[in-house]
This record gives sequence, C-alpha cells and structure tokens, in this order.
Amino acid sequence: MKDKKYKHSFARRLTRRVMLVLLVMMGALAYFIYHVSSSVVVSVNGSNFHSSMQASAMTISNAMSEVNVAVNNNIKDIEDHLSQPDVMEVIMKRIVEHNPRIRSCGISFIDSYYPKKGRAFCPYAWRDDSLGVKLRPANEPNSDYLASEWFTDAVAKDSAYWSQPFFESGDAKTPLVAYMYPIHDRQGKVVAILGADLSLDFVTELLNEQDRISVNEAKFIFAYDDRLHSYLLTHDGTYITHPDKRRILKGNFFGHIKDNETPGKAEEMINNMSEGKKSSHETNNPILFNRSPHYLFYRPLEGTDWIIAQTVTTITLDMFGILVGLAMTLIIAFILIITFFVCQLTIRHMAKPLNLLADTADEVAQGQLNAALPDIDSHDEIHQLRDSFDNMQHSLSKYIEELKVTTSAKASIESELKIAHNIQMSMLPKTYPAFPERHDIDIYGQLTPAKAVGGDLYDFFIRDEKLFFCIGDVSGKGVPASLVMAVTRSLFRNISAYTQAPDQILIALNEALSSNNETGMFVTLFLGVLDLASGHMSYANAAHNPPLVLSGDNVSDLACDSNIPAGVMEGWQFSVQHLDMKTGDCIFLYTDGLNEAEDISHNQFEMERVRQVLSTTINKPQTLIEAMTSSVKMFVGNAEQSDDLTMLAIKYTLQ
Repeated sequence: MKDKKYKHSFARRLTRRVMLVLLVMMGALAYFIYHVSSSVVVSVNGSNFHSSMQASAMTISNAMSEVNVAVNNNIKDIEDHLSQPDVMEVIMKRIVEHNPRIRSCGISFIDSYYPKKGRAFCPYAWRDDSLGVKLRPANEPNSDYLASEWFTDAVAKDSAYWSQPFFESGDAKTPLVAYMYPIHDRQGKVVAILGADLSLDFVTELLNEQDRISVNEAKFIFAYDDRLHSYLLTHDGTYITHPDKRRILKGNFFGHIKDNETPGKAEEMINNMSEGKKSSHETNNPILFNRSPHYLFYRPLEGTDWIIAQTVTTITLDMFGILVGLAMTLIIAFILIITFFVCQLTIRHMAKPLNLLADTADEVAQGQLNAALPDIDSHDEIHQLRDSFDNMQHSLSKYIEELKVTTSAKASIESELKIAHNIQMSMLPKTYPAFPERHDIDIYGQLTPAKAVGGDLYDFFIRDEKLFFCIGDVSGKGVPASLVMAVTRSLFRNISAYTQAPDQILIALNEALSSNNETGMFVTLFLGVLDLASGHMSYANAAHNPPLVLSGDNVSDLACDSNIPAGVMEGWQFSVQHLDMKTGDCIFLYTDGLNEAEDISHNQFEMERVRQVLSTTINKPQTLIEAMTSSVKMFVGNAEQSDDLTMLAIKYTLQ
C-alpha cells in the first residue's frame, strides 16, 4: 500500500513536472544554439562562397578582356591592309603568338572579296601545344562558313560580341567561346568577321581550384570532393563547365532544379538566375538537388549573360550546428540526472507534512470528523493548509446539521412544485381525440414547460357549434408566470361563456388583467372562434406570433393586426379579423419557444425550419405536432430548454 501511494505521490509528480519544465527549457536552448550556430556558419561560408565566385568571375572577365584588347589592337592594322590578302595570315599568326589566352584566331571574308583567292578566303592560325602556332592555308577550299549561321548573324549584327560556347570542329572535348569583331572597308561596309577563340579549359581548372580553396578556408565545414561544386552556366542553364566533361554544352543546370525541386520554388530560382540576380544566403533556403539537400549560391558574370553557381550540401554547413546541439544534449542529460535526484530528495522531505494531512483526510472521509491533525512546525502554505483543515472539520460538522434541515425543506419545495405542475397541466386539455364523436374538427395540443411550472397556455372548447380556442405566452417564467397563466385561462373560459366575439373576449380579458397590475406582467394571446358549420373563423390577436395556415400544399402566415399584449393598458380596443377555412385546412398555433429554441451554440430553430417541417409532414394535427417536437429535439441536442414550448393544431374536416 505504501509503495502504491509513493508511486503516485505529490512529491514524485512535482519532481516529474519540474524535470519536464527543465527538459523543455534546456531542449529549447539547445535547439536555439543549434539554429543560431548553423545560421552563423551558413552566413559566414555564404560570404566566403560569394567572395570566391567573385574572384573567379574577375579572373574570367580579365581573360576575356585580354582577348578583347588583343583583337581591338589589331583591327586598324587589318583594315589598313585589306588590299593585301597575304598580310592577313601574318596578322592572325601574330595575334595567337602574342596572346597566350587565345586558342585560335581567324578572319572570314565575305563571298568573293578577293576574286583571285576564290569565293571563300579565311586565314586561320591556331595554337598547337607541341608544335607551336600553326597556319592553315587561306586559299584551302573552305567555303562552308559562308552559309553558316554564325557568319551570317555576325555580318548582320555588325558589332563586336562574344559568341555562345561551342566545341571546335573535330574536337568535342575542349569548349571554346569566340570574340567576334566585324571588319569594315573604307566605305564602312562589313567585309569580314574576325574571330578570336578563347579556350574554356582554364575556367574549369580555375573553378576546381577555387572549390579546393573554399573547402580549405570554410569555417566549421566537413566537406568532401562530391559535396561542393562550382559551375559556369549560360543564361539558359547550359553547362559551360562541369566536373563531368560529358555534360559540358549538353547538360542543363535548370533541368536539374526542375527535376528535384517543387515547381514554384524551382521557377523562382531559375527566374532569379536568368535575370542576373545574385543569391542571398540570408534567404536562400536549402533545396533538394541531386537527391540530397543543398545550398545554392550564384551570381552573374559581368560583361556576359553567363552565371557562376556553387552548390554545397546542407550537411556540410550544418555539421557544426549538429555537433553543438549534440554536445548540449549530453550536457543537458547530465544536468537533468543530477537535478532529478536532488529534486526528488528535497521535494519528498518538504512534502512529508502533506502525507500526514492526507492520512487525516482519509479518517475524516470515513466519518471521523474529530480526527487529530498533525503538528506542523513550518510557517508556510502547508501550515496554513493545516489550519484550513482544522476549520473545515468544524465547518463540516455544522454544515451537516444545516444540510439535514435544508434537504428536508428542499424536498418539501420540490414536492409542492410537482403538485403545482400537476395542477397546471390538469387545467389544460389533455385527452385526445378531444371530440371523438365529431367529424368536423380534429385538434391536438401540447405544452412542455422549461421549468417545473411555466407561463404558456392553450385551451379550447365547443359551445353552440362553435370552437373557442386560444394560445398564449405569459411574460417571465416559473411560479409567477404560472399564476398569471392560470388566471388567463380561467378568464378565457368565463368570458367566452357570454359572448362569441373574439375581440370582445380579448377586450374584457385585457381589462381584468390590467386592473391593479402592480407586477407589470402581461400575456401575448391569440384567440379565435371557428363556426364548425360554415368554416368561418373570426379571431383577435394580442401581440402573439401569427399562426400558420396549411391549405393543400401551401403554408402561409395568417394576417394579424398589430396589437399590444393583454394586461399592459386598460381601454385598448382589440380588432377582429376573419378567415374562411375550407375542408382539409389546418391552422398551426405556437409560442416563441418553438422558433426561438436554441442549440448549444445559441443558433435558433427559426421560422424557416418550422415551415419546412409543416410542408413535409402529413396534414394531421397530432402528426404535425409530434414531427415538430422531434425536429426541435434533434436541433437542440444537449442544450438546456430555455423557454416554454407550446403548440396547438386545428384541422377543419367537415365533409
């Protein structure tokens, strides 16, 4: 028993909660440190990567600038010697010899510019790694370029530009890019295109070397050769450089992004790169690349529409944060173990008086109200609890005696309310069919009070072949409303014995209720008289809900004049109205406890649902009211009934 009590003791539960709070707080701290350290590493290395890419971009730009300068320095010499075709070969060879960056250089003249040289004349020099600079004979038959797209486009552009990367004919391993410059004669006409080819092998070597430097200089980075790569791309994502040379000018970086990333994110990244934007490591979330999460950094290569990109796996940059988080986890685990034992011993000692009080509470629960309380030396909340327990013992004894008296009085009140309820219900018609011997009328009524007694009423009787009926709702609830209800029902019966005019009955009833009405209570009332021989109904209304008339398949509101409730003002003249009912017509009367019935969310039943039930139910009074009651219960559910619910249905059945 003691082991079981200790297992569920306050001290153990408090220890667990303290440990849980500490675990959550320290776990949050470890995660925060991991997140911050990872962000710092990404930020620092992102800056390093951008710096390395900028250095690479400057080196590439410088190489291209050297080619530009070499070409521009020879343009005047070429144009001055256009009349000497043999000099062109000398100039081409000189350009290649004096500029190590230039892989090859050639000048392609327009069709038959030198008639003696044939249609095509293209002096061309190239660098051979073993034989030095070589010349191709300018008059060697080579007219293919005249119809080539690159030549016709260059002539049409008539401006200097860098071509798209390409492989030299016969060499599908070394990517080249050509600086194209138009040559003009003295009349300003384009007569030739000078092309100086720059080998991109040095770019591949440059980026590979820069990757190695990035790995060595990166802060807290655990990188391998396959985790960090740099690429030079065209504006449409085609690889200019790639560790796998088979993908150069064939593979597409943007295609990789589309295959490995969500459409929206892929489109955003591709658009940013195509538009020449620079990546920001502060907002560059990891992407799924080559089947593993990567960070992507990129920047445009100035002077071209190319892009330098660098990818690095997230684990490479996040490793430091992971190690920090792991270290924090181990430290936290050690601290928590020590804290657990310290808290357990301390809290068990402090909670010992509570165990003594719990034992005393058990004795009190078994009826020993005078059980002795333990002595507590501390002057804290536990001592205050002990004093409160002492007061409770004395209060319980006194309360039990008072409860006996109160219970007896409450039982008497409940008995009296039950009797009042039975008396109230006995005043209403409750035997159905109400007039089994008659075939001209079918009537059914029902009242469900919200409390033991209520303030709703309905009544009906037949005198001189006329059906007198009414339905009403007294303001307020409970016993006061039930008394006014009883008075109203009695007045209706007594006054209706002397007159058949509903307006006169209502006027007399109003005078009786208004006289000496110090409580200010009133009743809304609908009162009607139906001639059973002709179906003519005359009625008067005292601010009650207009009844609904069911005629065939139609459900409509009965027109009612605006009047005040009965009992509000003496001397009020209530108006009388008329309706001719046909055989089969039914009038449905109700109190606002129907349309204002509320569910647990305070949504009301409303008149639209009332009409829907009436229009879909057999036109028979008892069936209508039972269907309506069922619909209200289903709508209200577990919500407490807020108002009395009263319904009365009258069907004229004369054949």
